[in-house]
Amino acid sequence: MKQPRAWQRMLSGRRLDLLDPTPVDIEIADIAHGLAFVARWNGQTQGDWPYSVAEHSLLVETLFARANPGLSPRWRMAALLHDAPEYVIGDMISPVKAAVGPGYGELDARLTAAIHIRFGLPATLPVPVKQAIKAADRISAWLEAVQIAGFSQPEATRLFGRPDPALTRGLDIRLQPPAQVRADYLARHAALLAEMDGG
Repeated sequence: MKQPRAWQRMLSGRRLDLLDPTPVDIEIADIAHGLAFVARWNGQTQGDWPYSVAEHSLLVETLFARANPGLSPRWRMAALLHDAPEYVIGDMISPVKAAVGPGYGELDARLTAAIHIRFGLPATLPVPVKQAIKAADRISAWLEAVQIAGFSQPEATRLFGRPDPALTRGLDIRLQPPAQVRADYLARHAALLAEMDGG
């Protein structure tokens, strides 16, 4: 019996094996393009454009930097890339992940390790860094919930916790076309790489 195909041809020409991904098959252009076209909140957001994982990733990196001033640019890079595997496996809301079971998490972990190595990060992040990124992710979820996903503030606070207003001050989500978000993501990645190389 023929094995089902477990690889995807990327726009860069790379052939990414989802079961055994390698860093040499990871390209930032593929990640930026894919994430700019993957909608968060299952597309249930207000506005003329879907709110993409790329936009969310930029917001998380901003929040992470605000909450952790002075941390190495490599950890800000980790924050930017925290959802990078979704460029090939998509964004599943938490209830769907729970229904799918541990297989999704294992696939995500393999892809994350390959992506991290490709961009000069450890395959597995230090626990304090991972926790700090998760905290920024929860703050971003609260902001997204109340600004574009139709949640009331009390409902969002019950689900994600109430963020420190100092961290969220001035952060207004403005949905943009995928091509613009892709360019913004690539620019931020390049800036962080330059900081990593310089530091």
